[in-house]
Amino acid sequence: MSLQRSRELTYLTREEVAQALREIDAVEVAADTLRAHALGNTVVPDEGYLGWSTPDGHSARSLNMPGLVGGASPVVGTKIINASLGNTMRGIPRADGLTLLFDAETAHPYALMDAALISATRTAAVSTVAVESFAARPVQHLGLIGCGAQASTHFDILVPRLPDLREIRLHDQHPAAAEAFLERHREAAAAGGIRLVVRETAEDAVRGADVVVPVTTVTEGYIRSEWLRPGAVVVHVSLDDLLPEVVLGASLVVVDDWELVRSDPRRLLGRMYREGLLYGPAEESPGQHAKRVDATMGDFLTQAAPKPDPEGVTVVNPFGMSVQDVALADRVLTVSNALGLGTRLPR
Repeated sequence: MSLQRSRELTYLTREEVAQALREIDAVEVAADTLRAHALGNTVVPDEGYLGWSTPDGHSARSLNMPGLVGGASPVVGTKIINASLGNTMRGIPRADGLTLLFDAETAHPYALMDAALISATRTAAVSTVAVESFAARPVQHLGLIGCGAQASTHFDILVPRLPDLREIRLHDQHPAAAEAFLERHREAAAAGGIRLVVRETAEDAVRGADVVVPVTTVTEGYIRSEWLRPGAVVVHVSLDDLLPEVVLGASLVVVDDWELVRSDPRRLLGRMYREGLLYGPAEESPGQHAKRVDATMGDFLTQAAPKPDPEGVTVVNPFGMSVQDVALADRVLTVSNALGLGTRLPR
């Protein structure tokens, strides 16, 4: 570590992060990090969670997610990402935060940058890895549930990598949000020969879709097994869109990290584990009605693993690993330095 690095902090604004991300293949970074994780070259501690109710009665939370990606030049850092469900009513993003990078030798912080865009980008990148890994047939119809910022990031990252895509079926519990999404992305979709269609119900958006991506803030499941076509891939990005029957009836269930998933008491798969309905790839079944999680995404990228059943449903449930944010933030910093971006703040 240089003496200069120990005496200053490089700060990147949201626009500077966005500029750097345009020069980065985020899907490649996500896949490389999943491989590193499967090979044991990462450290992913439990996240720190603080939840509260805002004065106007909305749920709010703060997450602190540290992580380390090993190798010849280890990358160490943490993401602090906060959210309030009342923010959308205020006309501001639901989530916001900061990502910090630390020197691997001294542990001193040396970079600070906007976290929301990195977080959204790595989420969509991991979803893209999931679709490219598990889609049993060419993806022609995509069901996108929830039409906020995360949906737009998925449109920007996932959609260009689906060469056979012909239609995106949109649904949001707030119809105006779906219409706004359609208007925002209509031109880009048309240029790619893709039709955007707003559906009145989630069921209409899901039925017949080759891939379903829920990106919502709901806290109660609603997607039923009977809605899903044979061979469908569901990338369960948000917390609770699936009913347990979908997981239990899936032919393949995949996570990014089982320890994180089972330790979380709030999300669907963690609750199912506590109820004895789900168990991990290397665990013994707690009962005859329990469903086994087949593998992690990294397992599929690094070794032989069960292949998707073209007549079954594949559920991919990424928890969201801190090392994904840290790895992408490191790449953002490298590109930003090359572009001359950032402000050096004295320590």
